[in-house]
Amino acid sequence: MNRQFISNSNYVLRKVLNNENCLDIIQDFIESIMEINIEEIELNPYLSKKQKYLPKEENFGIVDVRVKTDDNQEINIGIQFIDGIYIQTKMLMYYAQIHLNQLEYDEQREFTKTVTINIFDFSYFSTQEYCKLIKIKSNETYVNVEDLEFYVIELPKFKLKENMSKKEQWIAYLKGSDNQKILENIINENKYIKKLERLTQKYWNEEKME
Repeated sequence: MNRQFISNSNYVLRKVLNNENCLDIIQDFIESIMEINIEEIELNPYLSKKQKYLPKEENFGIVDVRVKTDDNQEINIGIQFIDGIYIQTKMLMYYAQIHLNQLEYDEQREFTKTVTINIFDFSYFSTQEYCKLIKIKSNETYVNVEDLEFYVIELPKFKLKENMSKKEQWIAYLKGSDNQKILENIINENKYIKKLERLTQKYWNEEKME
């Protein structure tokens, strides 16, 4: 994994990204991974409001946003790194947290679809795909329930190469590499990754014990 995030991936990126000035970074990452076009994006209040009160085993996740796509679909999206234990449990607990946090909204609005993006620094599934979408369907046919959707990125399965797409650039950056030339090219080509790199370096330069 990229050394910038090695200490505590969720904590570091949560500190860096959880503010309005970073919505452009979050949007570009989500659009690249989910291959959608976002017209509107806003931070959901739950993570920043409740993180100090959550038990350690539930205090996970980088950012929680609400987006509206160019086809007028609204989606709740959460992003998290997962370590190598209790993987399925952590995916489901995080999904439930992101979906149910809609109860925290001040304004009145209906529940909407929830999707999580889960980043692994290890190989877990038997397939060779480094990025996949997992859907879990409800067996309650008489209840109108959205499919549960989980994007999974397995960083070790991704191979660095030249001329990468935006999705590949993001995954390559998160994975990190000893090949500094490739990483420097990615940072210079993608202005949102360049901004994140600058902000994470600033974080480490100014880091204080809390």
